Amino acid sequence: MFESITEKISNVFRNLRGLGRLSEQNIGEALGEIRTALLSADVNFFVVNNFIQRVKDQCLGTIVTQNVTPEQQFVKIIFDELVQVLGSDSVPITSSKRPLKALMVGLHGSGKTTSTAKLAYFLKNRANFTHPLTVGCDIYRPAAIDQLDILARQAGIDCYVNRDSKETIKIALYGLQYAEKNGHDLVIFDTAGRLQIDEYLIQEIKDIAAKIHPDEVLLVADGALGQEAANVAKQFHAAVPLTGIILTKLDGDSRAGAALSMKEVTGVPIRYMGTGEKIEAFEIFYPERIAQRILGMGDVVSLVEKAQEQVSEKQIRELEKKLKKGKFDMNDFLSQLQSIKKMGSMESLLKHLPGMHSAEIGANANDKFKRTEAIIYSMTAKERANPNIIDGSRRLRIAKGSGLPVQEINLLLKNFKQMKVMMKKMQNTHFDLTSFFGR
Repeated sequence: MFESITEKISNVFRNLRGLGRLSEQNIGEALGEIRTALLSADVNFFVVNNFIQRVKDQCLGTIVTQNVTPEQQFVKIIFDELVQVLGSDSVPITSSKRPLKALMVGLHGSGKTTSTAKLAYFLKNRANFTHPLTVGCDIYRPAAIDQLDILARQAGIDCYVNRDSKETIKIALYGLQYAEKNGHDLVIFDTAGRLQIDEYLIQEIKDIAAKIHPDEVLLVADGALGQEAANVAKQFHAAVPLTGIILTKLDGDSRAGAALSMKEVTGVPIRYMGTGEKIEAFEIFYPERIAQRILGMGDVVSLVEKAQEQVSEKQIRELEKKLKKGKFDMNDFLSQLQSIKKMGSMESLLKHLPGMHSAEIGANANDKFKRTEAIIYSMTAKERANPNIIDGSRRLRIAKGSGLPVQEINLLLKNFKQMKVMMKKMQNTHFDLTSFFGR
């Protein structure tokens, strides 16, 4: 996400190192490169011009103190303006109204149906909603209702469908009645994709909104939409006043244009973003964190939050005791390995760290995880609990069971032994894992 624009802006910052002061000439050159980077990322032309002008005005009107380098001052100004463009007031759904009604709108293929299920799952697990319902109102796309039904049920979410009706307004109203009758505290209506210039379908979405009176109207937009993103958001907002935007497909080769255009043009905050295919790959859109990622500063807070989701405080305390006593075994190692895997690929995790935006881990690290798992799964319960008993014949058996060469089994056991030695040295040191996980 944002790799291309991050690399280009990072190069601009590197070129500013060593400058004695900010001048109109060096600022002009740097801003010219940033302007090119933003336009190549498909950021709206007018958004780019306004952004560059605001940064220029601030740079030339700022006195650089002795404790701050010109480069640092320039980065700070760029960061602050990026946060403003992305939406400093962006907040997730927190309404106390029950049932809360959310209407999903957007273009064809933007990911509305998937986002409907993801949003319901997210709000059930991360917000104060216990009994969400999704309602399938897309009668035009073949199997759209079936897709929503399957996704919702896989996520443990109820889904209201009416395959016999061809009237979207009636389906929406019946879905709302069903929610009220069955005590659902959240209702999310998945509607058909429509072009913002399609008068008939735009009128349909207006009619649905007029009947169900949604508390939230969320535009689902493809993160790679580019220059057209601003126009799409503007016209949907004019038809049915939007309360928020969900950016999707940000795990792909997104050039960030949509994210840097929509809020500036419409004034509507980006509330959430989809970051992968899995139902859990859905996050709150925090402008400051996204600005940090774009500028190559990483996003350690989000990384810690991912860790918190996978490891309970009880697990942390138990692991801490084992580390202090030197009783960490292969079962514990496997458990921690699986927790890391649930957080995402190694490449995606590393890109949350400062300066690692261009790290290319590829499939090697993830393949190594799989090979390590295969080795441990090929061990007996006794061998996992006490790897010291694994002699030559046992190593041969484990190698055959995992389908890997004996050298890899030897390397894993060697690395594990070294890790145990290091942990033993920490026995008399105050070691609090919960401080890392922010508990």
